[in-house]
Amino acid sequence: MPSKNHFFGKDIVSIRDFSKDDLEFIFDSTDKVQQLKPEEKSELGKGRTLGYIFYEPSTRTRMSFEAAMASLGGSSIGIFDSKFSSIEKGESLADTIRIIDLYSDVIVLRHSRDGSSRYAAELSSNPIINAGSGSEEHPTQAMLDLYTIFKEKGRIDNLNVGIVGDLKYGRTVYSLLYGLKNYNVNVYLVSPPSLAIRKESIFEYEAIMNIMHYNYLDDVIPHLDVLYVTRIQKERFPDIQEYEKVKGIYRIDEKLLDIAKTDLSIMHPLPRLDEISHKIDNTKNAIYFKQAAYGKELRSALLALILNENPF
Repeated sequence: MPSKNHFFGKDIVSIRDFSKDDLEFIFDSTDKVQQLKPEEKSELGKGRTLGYIFYEPSTRTRMSFEAAMASLGGSSIGIFDSKFSSIEKGESLADTIRIIDLYSDVIVLRHSRDGSSRYAAELSSNPIINAGSGSEEHPTQAMLDLYTIFKEKGRIDNLNVGIVGDLKYGRTVYSLLYGLKNYNVNVYLVSPPSLAIRKESIFEYEAIMNIMHYNYLDDVIPHLDVLYVTRIQKERFPDIQEYEKVKGIYRIDEKLLDIAKTDLSIMHPLPRLDEISHKIDNTKNAIYFKQAAYGKELRSALLALILNENPF
């Protein structure tokens, strides 16, 4: 594991920019940040400002970054509804980035356009954190997903990981797959044909990973150690009739658990609609709320690493 902090002053645009050593470095840093006394932790971001720009709705990502920055002793400013900013007047992404760059030490950006975070990183003098760029990636979600698996299962290597739902448009899916490339895992991709993974986006990974494709969850559920469930994303369908054909196609309920391993861990980046029964929430299998909690801690560690050369 590298002792040098490779995250200091670095943009977080794609999970592909980081090695297994880098990921394990941030896992270790997340453990360390949780062990700090509040007064020690609050020195890591003291006097610093996080700026955020969310062109798309967010609950967990935005709030966890704000909570993370507050726990480090810093503050947050930004835009979470474009209707109440100059974006509504037609201000360009470039100008918005340039302005918030003047007021912030690190910027969190979510945008509907593919390539938006990499473009912003070229403009900004301060680090950019990609909080979702179109249907491309959501790298910090992948980091916290991997950390969740590591903490809950004790390892990532040699696990059977199923990913089910909207694999075509789900940016969390791509970042998770890119992150899993660093580990020896079996990946089961489950989706209707119309929402199958974009082949061009994982072409190079299929040559080095054991990736299997299925249409029916019942076919794979008995084999899985981890099930990563994703929402069918109505807002990304160009044709609403196509959405109507696939909505509700997969549902995780008690009946499905009957044929699963007893220690199956069920994850979800949230929000969910009806793809996971609320009856699952109180089972030992449900770890999606733990996953959200881990997100705040990992993002605290990530911000500490970006803002400080030697935070721990």
